[in-house]
Amino acid sequence: MSLSAASSTPPLTLLHLGLGSFHRAHQAVYLHELQQTGDRRWALAGGNIRADMAETVAALIEQDGAYTLETITSQGKHVYTRITSLQTVVPYEPSLKGLISIGADANTRIISFTVTEAGYYLDDKNQLDLSFPDLSADLDAARQGQVGSTIYGALTAILRARMHANAGPVTLLNCDNLRHNGDRSRGGLLQYITLLGDAALLDWVKSHTSSPNAMVDRITPRPTQAVRDRVLAATGVDDPAALMGESFIQWVIEDNFIAGRPAWETVGVEMVKAVQPYEEAKIRVLNATHSGIAWAGTLVGYEFIHEGTLDPMIRQLAFDYVTDDVMPVLDTPEHPCPLDLAAYRDVVLDRFSNPAILDTNQRVVMDGFSKIPGFIAPTIRERLARGESIASVAILPALFLAYLQRWHAGLIPYTYQDQAMDPAVGHAICEAPDPVAALCADASLWGELAGDTRLLASIRTAFSQVTQLTQRTTP
Repeated sequence: MSLSAASSTPPLTLLHLGLGSFHRAHQAVYLHELQQTGDRRWALAGGNIRADMAETVAALIEQDGAYTLETITSQGKHVYTRITSLQTVVPYEPSLKGLISIGADANTRIISFTVTEAGYYLDDKNQLDLSFPDLSADLDAARQGQVGSTIYGALTAILRARMHANAGPVTLLNCDNLRHNGDRSRGGLLQYITLLGDAALLDWVKSHTSSPNAMVDRITPRPTQAVRDRVLAATGVDDPAALMGESFIQWVIEDNFIAGRPAWETVGVEMVKAVQPYEEAKIRVLNATHSGIAWAGTLVGYEFIHEGTLDPMIRQLAFDYVTDDVMPVLDTPEHPCPLDLAAYRDVVLDRFSNPAILDTNQRVVMDGFSKIPGFIAPTIRERLARGESIASVAILPALFLAYLQRWHAGLIPYTYQDQAMDPAVGHAICEAPDPVAALCADASLWGELAGDTRLLASIRTAFSQVTQLTQRTTP
């Protein structure tokens, strides 16, 4: 179909669940850029599945979905772009009526979502962990005919309405930092529907949806008043929904769409057969390093990521982690990595060093109880399987334990948010006679590695190094 022919017909809809900063600085930007080329065959609609970000959502509604994105390079160049791809903003209501209506429309061909890694409630065997109160309450609500507040509850309600409307197939596109995010979120959704006992919906979802794996990347701090002020000064627009991100942006997607997709490849999205090599590099080199720097920076008194990255001792810990333990397992003769990992490591550290981003440790440390098993344990597991040292990667869980102890003592200078952690479990680890052993014995963090003597010995040594780091003079 030509673009001119497409312009005479209504655009197809991409419905996004979760209007947080990352989506608006990433997926919405790619569709905006595509529309700017003249390709308007797709339109973006979006809303939240929980009652959060009320002021931002209200501002987006008032502005017909438009908002200003500020991007900043490592050299300090500021660029301001008015993003207009979000053409329908759905106000939140507990019934999710508006989202369900759009999701059940035959013109909607993709439903994408960002709910953070911890929002999938999966254990180390990719099974739904019903010990999470949010998830069990969600299932109870769904059994009573109500709409839940988890991604599974929202998708179930939307897909059930779509099935009843005979609206046709739809792609479910995960945009979170979750390894194998399409496969794993799909597995969680099918388990959820099975637990509800809805056999008809289960069969329909299996045959009428696809779930591509994808890798997403752009550092997007929480918006601040300073961002709004800079946008006003630069553009003359006072935008309550303004936000800021780094200039770097990347999206790699498995080309597995059951009902069509935008021509994203024309605006820089990498459409590939297999996402895994890119995904592993990003999760282990970028995400795990990001968390480690945030834990270390908080422990020595920094507020921002760039401060910790520019600290020679913290930067060396991050450099050694990637160089010593990650690169050897991601690039092997049997499975060569398509990326230059050394160059990627250096780009990542350069991005983290950008002082203009002002990305806070508070934002990056969130959900440590899901990041240990998701970002860090795989490298430890693979190194141990090869009979190799885990001295450098062990620094990361050791930093997390030291951070957890500060949290336990009430000494973190901000509120720590962790959807995957039962606070009682966190406190119990810190109160144990041997906190290192208690951390290493936690099966939710380590799976089959829990209690492994090699893990314990390495983290104990690393914890001593962390103690030396934190006993330096506070900057």
